[in-house]
Amino acid sequence: MMRAQLYVGNLSYTTVEADLQTLFAEAGQVDSVALIKNRDADNPKGVALIEMSTRAEAKKAIMLLNGFTLDNRKLRVNLAHPLIRASGFNQRSWGKRR
Repeated sequence: MMRAQLYVGNLSYTTVEADLQTLFAEAGQVDSVALIKNRDADNPKGVALIEMSTRAEAKKAIMLLNGFTLDNRKLRVNLAHPLIRASGFNQRSWGKRR
């Protein structure tokens, strides 16, 4: 069986990992929950990555919970895509206007 990672967006800043663990367990086995935080301030960004034990459970979670209201916010639940960095990217020029 292949695990699947979900991206969960539009979370309230007061949502905790235990809330997400309980909620997503309705769709199947949750292997991990990670709330994403800002590096500098350690504040929540309002997004999480959740790993389900199978792709079928991940799809079930999307069907059940995409648009679900948690803490007065409608969740966005999608399959997470791997981060791909472009080769030759010049980070020093990022954000500079010419």
